[in-house]
Amino acid sequence: METILPAADQRGLQGLSLDSRLRRAFGELPAQTIRELARRVREEAERRQLLYYRDGRPEVINVMLRPSGIFPEQMQYFHYVSLTLLSALKRMPDLYLLDLSIREAVPLSPEEERWLRETWGPEHSAQHTVIGRLDAMIDFTSPSWKEALHFMEPNLVGMGGIHLVPTLEDILQDVVVPALRQVVPELDLQRAHDLRELFIQEILDHADQIGRPGGSICFIDPKYEMDGPNELATLTHYYRARGIPVYHADPTELQLVDGEVFYQDRRIDVAYRDYELSDLIDLEEEGVNVRPIQHLFRRNQMISSLAGDFDHKSCFEVFTDPRFAGYFTPEQQQVFRRHVLWTRVLRERKTTDPYGEVVDLVEHTRRNRERLVIKPNRSYGGMDVLIGPSVEEAEWDQAIETALSEPGSRVVQSLARIIAHEFPVITEDNSISVEPFYMVCGFCSTKYGIGILGRASQRQVVNVAQRGGMCAVMVGRTTEAMLASAAPR
Repeated sequence: METILPAADQRGLQGLSLDSRLRRAFGELPAQTIRELARRVREEAERRQLLYYRDGRPEVINVMLRPSGIFPEQMQYFHYVSLTLLSALKRMPDLYLLDLSIREAVPLSPEEERWLRETWGPEHSAQHTVIGRLDAMIDFTSPSWKEALHFMEPNLVGMGGIHLVPTLEDILQDVVVPALRQVVPELDLQRAHDLRELFIQEILDHADQIGRPGGSICFIDPKYEMDGPNELATLTHYYRARGIPVYHADPTELQLVDGEVFYQDRRIDVAYRDYELSDLIDLEEEGVNVRPIQHLFRRNQMISSLAGDFDHKSCFEVFTDPRFAGYFTPEQQQVFRRHVLWTRVLRERKTTDPYGEVVDLVEHTRRNRERLVIKPNRSYGGMDVLIGPSVEEAEWDQAIETALSEPGSRVVQSLARIIAHEFPVITEDNSISVEPFYMVCGFCSTKYGIGILGRASQRQVVNVAQRGGMCAVMVGRTTEAMLASAAPR
């Protein structure tokens, strides 16, 4: 009897064939070819500024030689889900001001709340822009790939990857894909949307919406620190070479003159920031004049808006706690149920568990270590994340006590299935080994499309800042010839 699978499951099985064929293609490449690919990829990564700065010194980011492949239908679904989540996250400032329970779930410091109340108004509620990345676990090749998509946290200010992702895709498209086509001529593997173009178009649209079309754009970050990806400097050159008036400034270089913000002699119409609000407050306390930045927020000229500072991991408590369901549409609630990990601010209280049963949260956390993660509510970079099954009970209990002593500082979250993928690597003795890496994807969506930041590490906490590597996620199409070549021999 013939078994008929749902369309999504059929696509998942084809995905297995595509991924299997990519792995097999690498296995069929001569060892010297793989070594040569590794050398060329590294050279291109350095030449094209695929870099991470540590204490002012550039390091070439490690690149997984084998790309992951997804289908157009999968990319469309990831785009839909991430846009749905982003639209809900953009509502957080208004919900925070409206509901005390929301303020408990996503706490701001008194200084952050002061900035919010002083600069957020009805015009922001009507229209504002957030450009961010939503990090998730996903098994692209599972027959049930939709059910395998689980979002862990939002990153809504200064997201990494705008330059890195398309640059990585270009490198693999130019260097690796031609080599794979020597083995699999029918391979149809293309880059996804160019995140640089999605990003700048969103900024240009915002300029139109606030009545400042064609004006000057300013990227604001700690310009002189040279720490992290340093993407905004590279992007400034990229856009200026294409005739877009983009400038790169440190907050100390901005001036407020007659109701307008200037960088040098240029009036700034829209700004994009790689600065958390908490960091701006630190500058304010150090005596830096932050009035120009406050003015940009107040006039809705800043991207991300202050909604970007609601990138607490506990925003996912708002999405997964039945108390708050009434704030969201049925469509949003369905996405939350299907794809957002159960999350709670870790403190003494009663709440619902992942199955909707009322529990004592602290006791639930103690008893279910094997199924949970404890992580900082607001920090990034993969620091201080405790994966329950990977730590001893004493360390877990200490993390609980730390959370209780620092209200709002930690969340407890359901443990997503951590997916391991095999990638070819060049070992220290110049031999080739196929090794497992854990992979996390960051989905960067605008109304025009989606970019995907793939990160891989042999640690279960995956982050480029923790010296993980990058993996290109490219869009493939399966042909009958390719499926036949992927069949077991």
